[in-house]
Amino acid sequence: MTKVTMTVNGKPVSGEVEGRTLLASFLRDGLGLTGTHIGCDTSQCGACVVHVDGVAVKSCTTLALDVADRAITTIEGMANADGSLSVLQQAFQDNHGLQCGFCTPGMVMTAAALLADNPKPTEAEVRAGLEGNICRCTGYHNIVKAVLAASGQDVAAVAAE
Repeated sequence: MTKVTMTVNGKPVSGEVEGRTLLASFLRDGLGLTGTHIGCDTSQCGACVVHVDGVAVKSCTTLALDVADRAITTIEGMANADGSLSVLQQAFQDNHGLQCGFCTPGMVMTAAALLADNPKPTEAEVRAGLEGNICRCTGYHNIVKAVLAASGQDVAAVAAE
């Protein structure tokens, strides 16, 4: 076992991990942050996306030791300081960008990284940016609308798939 220390959602944390412990497992099992979902264990579905130093990464294939001493943000860290939903989270709710909710944390985290890099993406850029995330319920249309709404753009013009 090796001690690992990092900052998670703005707070310093540490724990003992095996060398093979994945970041997703450390967050869920070690820290109780179960908003990060594990859907495939192969980096295919995107349900496990978190930010490492502001960059979206799939935590189901990232070793906890590889992100030691770095800043991690999970879906639990996306809410406003008063506990209310962030603009992006509220946009997902307002635009029905979720159904079962399993993919939603990863979608929100991926979308947040996309908007940080491109504050006013086109519909095509949103679709391309979410390419590594799978949703089996929504058909993506309302997720795209939610991301565009969070960017302050008119979602009425979003064409149906």
